[in-house]
Amino acid sequence: MEKEFNGKVYQIPEHVAIILDGNGRWAKKHLMPRNLGHSQGAKVVEQICEDAWDLGIKYLTVYAFSTENWSRPEKEVRALMKLLRKYLEDCIERTSKNNMRVRVIGEKSRLDEDIRRAIEELEDISSVNTGLNFTIALNYGSRDEMVRAVKKIAEECSQGDLQPGQIDEKLFASYLDTRELPDPDLMIRTSGEQRLSNWLLWQLAYTEFYFTDVLWPDFNKEELMRAIVYYNTRERRFGGI
Repeated sequence: MEKEFNGKVYQIPEHVAIILDGNGRWAKKHLMPRNLGHSQGAKVVEQICEDAWDLGIKYLTVYAFSTENWSRPEKEVRALMKLLRKYLEDCIERTSKNNMRVRVIGEKSRLDEDIRRAIEELEDISSVNTGLNFTIALNYGSRDEMVRAVKKIAEECSQGDLQPGQIDEKLFASYLDTRELPDPDLMIRTSGEQRLSNWLLWQLAYTEFYFTDVLWPDFNKEELMRAIVYYNTRERRFGGI
């Protein structure tokens, strides 16, 4: 899909993945508690979902809570889980209003039962929607995802349901959390950090990377479009061709 911006026409990436970084630093900058930074960041997620669909993006995936985030101070983790509960509750109404389909990837077993129930309800209710495909990564780590995939494959091989010779890239990808999604075309990380932090390591093999110093709570439609403009400067080549 193409979109006009400042008098020029740009190709819109089908799938954008974002590492939401900088909530805590934004709060510190504004002399606020870290929790308020996370709250503001959640509001930005809501708006960016609308902006992404308006620009023609079909898939948006965000890194909300990693497997490593459990090591944060207990008070902050509790506040994040409280915010997550409220977000999931509000998201049910919002998905119906915006025709948005929501998926949650990651190892859900460590999440509290009420959060798992809310996720299941949200995914079920939104499964018929035909608008933006919005994916939230919760308790997600790419290495963990791949280890879980290997265990499933090994189990099926041991039971005789799968032969080692059948294993190829396509089959392996079908055991990942993202099996229903195309690989991202563009990955954005906010706050100036330039690392992947265990994020979609398999799926980002041919993705274009865009790093910005903008803190996530300050990210907006204009910043998203800047990333898309950058994406259009890249010559998309695969396999070294």
